[in-house]
Amino acid sequence: MLNDELSDLAIFAAVADARSFTRAAAKLGKSQSALSQSVRRLEERLKLRLLTRTTRSVMPTPAGEQLLSTLRPALGEIEAQLNALSELRELPSGSLRLTAGRGMPLRRCCGPPCFG
Repeated sequence: MLNDELSDLAIFAAVADARSFTRAAAKLGKSQSALSQSVRRLEERLKLRLLTRTTRSVMPTPAGEQLLSTLRPALGEIEAQLNALSELRELPSGSLRLTAGRGMPLRRCCGPPCFG
């Protein structure tokens, strides 16, 4: 349920920013119908109209503007954190196991001495 709500909120923000279902659909790679249904679902859950729709444009209502003022920074922070996490994927991680014979001097092959 939370996943659907977050998705609907992100779609609402995209439509409001684009001021158009068509432009938002193109940006998100979804159909206009899917975006319209998501916004309608969100409005029904909140029992508030968030967008004023005309044949030529879409504008946030005062309630929509209020939601956007909180939503935009929150979505931006979530995106930034996800990007930061994806950078961690590029760093080497995990265990490295070395096996060396008794005659192998560890100080020469491994940098600072690990063993006395």
